[in-house]
Amino acid sequence: MVSERGLEVLRAIVQDYVDTHEPVGSKAIVERHAFGVSAATIRNDMALLEDEELITAPHTSSGRVPTDKGYRVFVDHLAELRPLSSAQRAAIGSFLDGSSDLDDVLSRTVRALTQLTGQVAIVQYPSFARAHVTHVELVQLGGGRMLVIVVTDTGRVSQRLTFVRDEFDDSDLARIRAELGTLLVGRSVREGLLRIADRLSEASPAAAPHEAATDEIVRAVAEELEEFRQDRLVMAGSATLARRESDFRGSIYPLLEAIEEQVTILRLMGEMVTDSQGLSTSIGRENEPFGLAEASVVASDYDATGSRARVGLLGPTRMDYPTNLAAVRAVARYLTRMLEEDESSR
Repeated sequence: MVSERGLEVLRAIVQDYVDTHEPVGSKAIVERHAFGVSAATIRNDMALLEDEELITAPHTSSGRVPTDKGYRVFVDHLAELRPLSSAQRAAIGSFLDGSSDLDDVLSRTVRALTQLTGQVAIVQYPSFARAHVTHVELVQLGGGRMLVIVVTDTGRVSQRLTFVRDEFDDSDLARIRAELGTLLVGRSVREGLLRIADRLSEASPAAAPHEAATDEIVRAVAEELEEFRQDRLVMAGSATLARRESDFRGSIYPLLEAIEEQVTILRLMGEMVTDSQGLSTSIGRENEPFGLAEASVVASDYDATGSRARVGLLGPTRMDYPTNLAAVRAVARYLTRMLEEDESSR
């Protein structure tokens, strides 16, 4: 069993290894930290930590580095979140203020996080299956191009360009808008999709003008609403992995592949367990089922008008957990507040 001082030694090893990227020895701990005991006593503590598989020696006669299990103990029991500085908080505000819609807000969020932390930043779109459609607009651009715009009560504005066979005059366009309004406005995304499916399954009147082109527009709206129901991620900072390649024992390609495909990271983030502060961490071998055994993910929940999602960071296991957890928590709180203010202003 590890003593209280032993756990403090573990804390020192984690902090020093993250700061220096060098294995940590007993002499360095005595010099850098006020334990008030000899290097020989610290070596005994380190031997116990090694027996518990919390630290390991990467080379013969070297210092020690934390194991994945050691990082887990550190995060669960020893890490103290470091409050962001006023400059860092101001940077978050300046990045996010003035965002025009949800897509813009989330894009700015990941850019702010990666600049703050130097890690890959991830933000999950909230699920909008229960959102309600407030407006559908059609803009004819010429050449058979039609811009379909869908707005929901969560503040999401989406646009899809579709190609139709006909050109519409103002009265025809007004008729289609009215039909879409009747089908969708005031209804949930889920209900709207069901009503569109019923509409497309009905036999079209033979004499109905522009019926085939109208069906194409309705299908485009359905495709847009279907995306509202799908989990999606916005990410930034993948180039930082190349600069941190030495932090990975093996190849970084599994991480790059996961970033490109998104599905793996979505599953991982969906299964992470949230603590009482709304924070979650998945470290090293805990990510082995997802093929990311050399990476860690830290995340915080945010609230998008009743629908919860996560904002997080992906990086090597040798990361500054206290600072990164504080950063995702601060950004998640700011994001929640922004979305709540936007909702109340409508």
